[in-house]
Amino acid sequence: MSTPESIAVATRGSDLALRQSRTIVERLEDHRIEATLVEVETTGDRIDDALIQDLGKTGAFVRALDERVLDGEVDVAVHSMKDLPTEQPDGLVVAAVPRRATPLDVVVTPDGDRLTALPRGATVGTSSLRRKAQILARRPDLDVEPLRGNVDTRVQKLLAPRLQAEHERRLEAQKAEQSAKARDRKRTDDEDVNYDGPTFERAVEEWFEDLSELERQSMERTVETEYDAIVLARAGLERSGLAGELTMVDLPRRNHVPSAGQGALAITARADSAIADRLFDLLDHPHSRVAVTTERIILEQLGGGCVAPVGIHAHIKGDAVETRVQVLSQDGQREIAESRDLDIENYAEAARTFAADLADRGASDLIEEAARE
Repeated sequence: MSTPESIAVATRGSDLALRQSRTIVERLEDHRIEATLVEVETTGDRIDDALIQDLGKTGAFVRALDERVLDGEVDVAVHSMKDLPTEQPDGLVVAAVPRRATPLDVVVTPDGDRLTALPRGATVGTSSLRRKAQILARRPDLDVEPLRGNVDTRVQKLLAPRLQAEHERRLEAQKAEQSAKARDRKRTDDEDVNYDGPTFERAVEEWFEDLSELERQSMERTVETEYDAIVLARAGLERSGLAGELTMVDLPRRNHVPSAGQGALAITARADSAIADRLFDLLDHPHSRVAVTTERIILEQLGGGCVAPVGIHAHIKGDAVETRVQVLSQDGQREIAESRDLDIENYAEAARTFAADLADRGASDLIEEAARE
């Protein structure tokens, strides 16, 4: 628990969560508020081999943190907004929604290929039902396989097979060349080396030394599935510091509508705490709050949670909240999608009406079907 001069900030212990939470701590310290991070393990962190949709109800990554807030053990908690259930416990509020990062999904391949350029039968990894359905809607010829782990783990699983194969190729070539030289030396020092295999300017050790830390870690990873591409959130890569090491291609927002709240952070606090109002004044970004609130209202009305392929994205455009919703079957072959400009002065009610219209068109049926599957 905090002292009057400081606050305790709950966070998950993953690298991405810690990086996100440290940005909040830094902003608080800029306002002369001393903040201390408190790492909390969540249900989602303990189930390493499960996909998000198999963890049960939404909130697997946030509930433990918010319980600490409500119990008074910490003052606030920092979450990825997309992990936050639309139904909040009594006595808890989203005290601040900082400026949102890009909500876009990206495709990452070793060679920087676009999704449309992947060969038939290529294997694409993703942890999300939504992303899987969106990929199959555009490319039903691809093989979409589960991909679990934090951001750097997912990237390492993509890079590992190619790096390991290249390392093995260089090792074999180096050994073959050394053997050829040894055989030739036994015949005469004047003869040319009798070796016609592949050669490399640098020794294997020098090649390895030039690899980035991410690539070296990839070399040590055991991979059961070889991925030709992976799809994940650009914001996660940027916040993890990996964006500069990869070639990413943004997926078009129209066909790959992000999940509600993607790219945004949520800072929760007790409704009756003085810090809640202060966080709102210091850190809340009005446009980001309106956008993600619109998305979360529609998600709540449709009942999608994380058990159905639902994409919802909103952003402020003049006097309107430009909103796009995409609901798909799990195989991506059926889709209900629509874009609508909502009145910013009455965006909450307009969002409920939009969700009701989509439900009447069959969106609720697709969501219920996905939940049963």
